[in-house]
Amino acid sequence: MDSLQMSAFAFQYELTPEKVEKSMALLDSNQMWGAYVDDTLAAKMTILDLQTWIQGKAFDMGGIAGVVTWPEYRRGGLVAKLLSHGLRVMREKGQTVSFLHPFQFSFYRKYGWETYAEYKSYEISVKQLPKLGPQPGRIVRSGHDIKLLNGIYEAYASRYNGTLIRNEAWWQNRIFGNTQGTVAVYYDAENQPAGYVYYQVKDNILKVHELVYLHHGACLALWRFLADHDSMLDKLVMNAPANDKLPFLLDNPRIKQEIVPYFMARIVDVASFLTKYPFASGAEWSLQLEVNDEYAEWNNGWFLLQVDESGTARVAPIASASPELPAASCTIQTLAAMMTGHQRPSFLMDIGRLTGTTEVCESLERLIPVRQTYLPLPDFF
Repeated sequence: MDSLQMSAFAFQYELTPEKVEKSMALLDSNQMWGAYVDDTLAAKMTILDLQTWIQGKAFDMGGIAGVVTWPEYRRGGLVAKLLSHGLRVMREKGQTVSFLHPFQFSFYRKYGWETYAEYKSYEISVKQLPKLGPQPGRIVRSGHDIKLLNGIYEAYASRYNGTLIRNEAWWQNRIFGNTQGTVAVYYDAENQPAGYVYYQVKDNILKVHELVYLHHGACLALWRFLADHDSMLDKLVMNAPANDKLPFLLDNPRIKQEIVPYFMARIVDVASFLTKYPFASGAEWSLQLEVNDEYAEWNNGWFLLQVDESGTARVAPIASASPELPAASCTIQTLAAMMTGHQRPSFLMDIGRLTGTTEVCESLERLIPVRQTYLPLPDFF
C-alpha cells in the first residue's frame, strides 16, 4: 500500500478504491524494489519482465517503471542505488536490454539509458481525411479477440525495433484495460486478416489508439473505414512510427504533425546482447570495441567482437586493444542508440559519439541492418 500511495502522489492521480483493487491484483512483489531510510520506504521502482523485438528477434527486456522518491528523500542518491541494483537483477535474469519512459531524458541518460523511440503525432481535420474509393476485402468489428489481433500485431511489430511482444495478460490489462473503444479487423481479398484499428469516437473526435496493417492495401482499406466516420467528426488524432508517410498520401499534406521523443533504452549486458544480436550476413569481420559504462562494471572496458558470414557474433572481454585489429569506442548510451537502430553509425561518428576509422564506420553501417524503432502508445509502462 505504501508503494501505491507513493505512485499516486508522484504521478498526481486519485487513489480510488477501484484503482487500489486493480493495482493490488496486478502487483508482483518479485518485480518491485525499494530503498528504505530508518525502516521507511523512501524510494521505489518496478522491473517488468518483458520481451522486445530487435532485428526480428525476441530479446528479454527489463521494463523500468514507477520510479518514485518521496520529496523529503530526493537528491540523496537513492534512485541511483535502485537503478544500479536493477541492472544487476536484470543481468541475472538474462534481460540484456532495458527500456523506460523518462520524466526527464537527461536524468536517465546519466545512468546509461538513451533515447531509442520517437513517434509522430497527427491531428487531421475532417476535411483533410484521405478520400478513397471502395477497397477490396472487408472490415469486421471483432471485439477483443486477442488471439486474432495478436497474430496480426506480431507480424507487424516484428518489423520494427523496440516493439513489445504482447501476451494475453498484457492485452487485457494494458491495451484494453487502460483504454476504451472499438476494434475493427480488415480481411483482404484472400480473406486473410491483414490489419486492424482500435479507436474511440468521443466529443466529435476520433482517437486512433492503434492502427496496424501488414501491407499497403490494408492501410488504404482501414483509412477508408476511418474516413467514413466523417459525419460524426471534427478531427482525427493518432500517433504513428516516426517514419510514417501518411502526409504524402493526402491531397492536402498540411496537417498538424509533431515528432515526440518517447522511450529510452539501455544495454544491460554488452557481451550477451551483442552475442544474441542478428548482424547482417555476408562477410566475416572482427572489431575491438571499447565501451564506457560507469554503472555496470561488467560492461566497462574492451570487447572483441567477431561476426561470421551468417551474421552470428562471438563476444569476449579483452584486457586491451591490439593495433592489428580495427577498433572503435563509445559510451553505453551511444551503443544503445546505434544497436537499436535509432541512430546510424555514420551520424554518431560525425557528432563525435563514436570514434574509429572511416573503415570501421563503413563496416558498422553494413553490419547493423536498417530498421525503424517504434513503441505504440498503448504499450506505455
